[in-house]
Amino acid sequence: MRRKNPFIYYGGKALAFVISVFLLSAAAFYVSRLAPGDPLVSYYGERAEKMTAAERAQAEARLGLDQPTGVQYIRWLENALRGDFGISYKYKTDVVKVISARLPNTLLLGGIGFVLIFTGALALGALCAWCEGRLADRLICRVGTVISCIPEFWLSLVLILVFAVQLRWLPSSGAYTTGGGGFGDRAVHLILPLAVTAAGHLWYYAYMIRNKLLEEVRSDYVLLAKAKGLKRRTVLFRHCLRNVMPSYLSLMAVSVPHVLGGTYIVETVFSYPGIGTLSFESARYQDYNLLMVLCILSGAVVILCNILAQVISERIDPRAGEGEVPEHG
Repeated sequence: MRRKNPFIYYGGKALAFVISVFLLSAAAFYVSRLAPGDPLVSYYGERAEKMTAAERAQAEARLGLDQPTGVQYIRWLENALRGDFGISYKYKTDVVKVISARLPNTLLLGGIGFVLIFTGALALGALCAWCEGRLADRLICRVGTVISCIPEFWLSLVLILVFAVQLRWLPSSGAYTTGGGGFGDRAVHLILPLAVTAAGHLWYYAYMIRNKLLEEVRSDYVLLAKAKGLKRRTVLFRHCLRNVMPSYLSLMAVSVPHVLGGTYIVETVFSYPGIGTLSFESARYQDYNLLMVLCILSGAVVILCNILAQVISERIDPRAGEGEVPEHG
């Protein structure tokens, strides 16, 4: 099989990324303008409802909303390419500053949640494969299936009701207590959001690991290893798990957008000051400039992770990039 030129290969991926982000920006710009609502209310508050026609026209001209949508997009794109993304209508400051203040909270919640899902799914899937057909395997499969079917917003409300309202063990919202912000305080505020984030995705990936390991266990080389006297535990964890890891890494690269979307929902329910809550606010108040950057940022992560997963898959099996299908006897 002919090896691809690295410059052409990665250049094509980079070009696909740029084109995808450009199309995303255009779609987000036009769709946001179609949503009902008045962006002047976001900027001027209740004063917007009392403006005269002349004052309203002047206000729209000040915010650049008096031009056709196509002209507005071209102007926004020119400014964005220079690093100027405009100001937030709601916060009256540069959108980059607004996002940079919230981004660490989302990275903390999403990063820890992703690590928990990654390690927990691997351990849980391996345990179920090791105990295949036994009581532990059947019990974990049933409980995991039920939990994975519970909507994240509903599970969040139940946990708030039990642990924050009834038992009063944990806080119900926020990233830290007002005036606090120490390590222990932030850790306590992360418990419920992390529990929902992990519970919503853990079993989905654990079940995939379980099935992939069981497929490996039934392979010919495993039968040969057992015939040579190797123990089941040695074969499962030293050989089968090692063969599953490359495809698992590719799977987890694709899962980043999935986990990110769940994090946004959790942030909104728990009033956690992150990118998810900020996205909801920007859409609610027609904060166009802020909404644009958040859409592009989230979309770029999704596109980049899909490209990364494709690269990993093609490195594992080069035939995937050539569109070849192996023949089976």
